[in-house]
Amino acid sequence: MRRLILGVATFAFAAPAVAQDPGMSVPAFDAKRGGSEKVHMLGHVPGHQGPWKAADVEMEQDPSRPYVYLCGFTNFDVQIYDVRDQSSPKKIYDWTIENPELHRGIGAMDGKYFKIGNRYYYAQSYQFMQGSPDADLGAVVFDVTGLPDPSKVKVVARIRYPQAPGGFHNTFAYKHSDGRALYFATVNQQKALVYDLAKVVSGGDPSSWLVGEVPNPTPFKQIGAGGYHDFYVGYDPATHQDKFYGAGLGGYSVWDVTKPEAPKQLFTITSLGMDIAHTFTPSPDGRYAVTETEYQYTPLRIWDLQAGQTGKTQNIDLPISAWTADWRDLSHNHEVRWPYVFVSAYEDGLQVFDLTDPKNPKTVGHWFTCECQHEHGFGGTPDNGWQSTTSVEQGAFGVDVRNYDGLVVLSDMRTGLWLFRVDGFKGWNGRDHGMPNISSVQDWDHGPEGAQKPATTTNDHGR
Repeated sequence: MRRLILGVATFAFAAPAVAQDPGMSVPAFDAKRGGSEKVHMLGHVPGHQGPWKAADVEMEQDPSRPYVYLCGFTNFDVQIYDVRDQSSPKKIYDWTIENPELHRGIGAMDGKYFKIGNRYYYAQSYQFMQGSPDADLGAVVFDVTGLPDPSKVKVVARIRYPQAPGGFHNTFAYKHSDGRALYFATVNQQKALVYDLAKVVSGGDPSSWLVGEVPNPTPFKQIGAGGYHDFYVGYDPATHQDKFYGAGLGGYSVWDVTKPEAPKQLFTITSLGMDIAHTFTPSPDGRYAVTETEYQYTPLRIWDLQAGQTGKTQNIDLPISAWTADWRDLSHNHEVRWPYVFVSAYEDGLQVFDLTDPKNPKTVGHWFTCECQHEHGFGGTPDNGWQSTTSVEQGAFGVDVRNYDGLVVLSDMRTGLWLFRVDGFKGWNGRDHGMPNISSVQDWDHGPEGAQKPATTTNDHGR
């Protein structure tokens, strides 16, 4: 059996260094305020008073549309902010599901914007428990073309999936190489669903919206029905394939979804410690990947995917390195803008590290956003704990990066919405780094870079 070796990056905290001895006392939370020299906080919208908790955050990428979407766990709402003045974000829209007091569950979890023709949309995923209203509701889709006028924002569709009540936990909006705008969604079954968004917003027959399903070959039976947790979809110009990278709660799997109606499995990542696989993001060329597993003390693992991508192996089981901000905690989500990785790291706030040498990740900077403290110094208390009084799964939850100018936004479950800039990062184009210009940001007008076929033009539905 091979020995697992994790190469952890050098840290660059602004606070004085503290030896990481589990038996020693740790400084109070005040040692984790503020940030490092290279990260600058531009603006902050404090979290709501009371039980409200921010969930994920999504940012539009068109320079003429400075809009950020923030959703909430406990009052199930969608908030839209105009960040034209980055020092003073302005809330311009707020929508809450009907009769929120009757609903039970996580609520508004994950949001994605997309564009079809000359119209812009935002899809907000929801999760409600069986016995609650809307238990079969997966997402509510808004036409947001008329922003910043809030009166022009309209609900145009609701995606329901009664076959597996519980809604959609995570989603991904993708401009496919064939020209379609697709919406990938988790479901409480051993698969991910694929919807044709043009059909969704057209007002047509809902039975025609679902066009494909991606099976999960790595189910973890102890959690729900063993479905996917999170995923990324991207075009591979080397193989001319659209690829699905799924975190399957028992490991990670990569699929060819060039024909989403008939996905083809390519390879998996499975080994010890993969039983709560959470997030899976490849580099722009698909050579490397950053993954997260959702349990305390685990780092982000870095993988070399070449053997799987070239068909030399059907399973990869050994990472080439790892990174963590604090061994006592764990990170949540991340965005890759090669060679940089932007992390919403729960109690450790915004973290940025560099993968120029994938075997030796280097911390670039950080900004602590969390208001939390537990017996170790940085965790839950009886009035703010996310899952328990000592849980480290609280604080920075979601992160997004605007490619044209490098703006970074972060959502914190306790402290709200944050805007940042990082020294030396003034925007991102993969070609500047010897990579395809491919990230989670979609070119809704032209489709993926390097696609063999030009993206077809989808008609404006006139909403």
